[in-house]
Amino acid sequence: MRKWEGASLSRWLSLSSTFVYSFGIMARIAVVDYDMGNLHSACKGLENAGATPQVTDSPQVILEADAVVLPGVGSFDPAVQHLRSRNLVAPIKAAIESGKPFLGICLGLQILFDRSEEGTEPGLGIVPGVVRRFTSEPGITIPHMGWNALEFTQSDLPLWQGLPDPAWMYFVHSYYVDPVDRTVNAATVSHGSQTVTAAIARDNLMAVQFHPEKSSDGGLKILANFVSLAKRSAFAVSS
Repeated sequence: MRKWEGASLSRWLSLSSTFVYSFGIMARIAVVDYDMGNLHSACKGLENAGATPQVTDSPQVILEADAVVLPGVGSFDPAVQHLRSRNLVAPIKAAIESGKPFLGICLGLQILFDRSEEGTEPGLGIVPGVVRRFTSEPGITIPHMGWNALEFTQSDLPLWQGLPDPAWMYFVHSYYVDPVDRTVNAATVSHGSQTVTAAIARDNLMAVQFHPEKSSDGGLKILANFVSLAKRSAFAVSS
């Protein structure tokens, strides 16, 4: 089992990058299919970043992949219900525990948490915390929709490598995650007077509230960075 943590991960990425690109390592990226995902958009973004993703609801494929993407659009309760009905919760948890790169997108971030104000179903409980609804206030719309700037709180995160600061990303959401442990916050975003979590990162687990696949060059750079992590994961396994 391999566990990556901030500084050690960054050092290892730097040391291994020459080998990865010299030998053209191909990474197997599993994109989890549970009937709630923006699968076409997510796969297109990964393909544009140089990957060949595999859409799957197979626990075995998820476990054998070098990296996993959990996309999602829609509502919290149906999402976790679909994951449980397809017996995908245990493989997702096992993939994260194994240390392979894992990326949640939009709803794929929210369902990692304990529960949501949007529904009554328990979440996956991988990240302690609650999904909360934006509070109405003058001058803002709910959902929070459109381009907004990230404020990095883990500026050395490999996912952010090569991005401008601030980096502008595309959001569409009425709910945001509120982690118990604030140190997992990797970026925040402000909507009116409310500053909320826009991304989290803990070891190999990364997840974002915005849509990188809809966020132009900046979003493509994030996906390319994730693909690089996946390739290095594949290299580590094969070496």
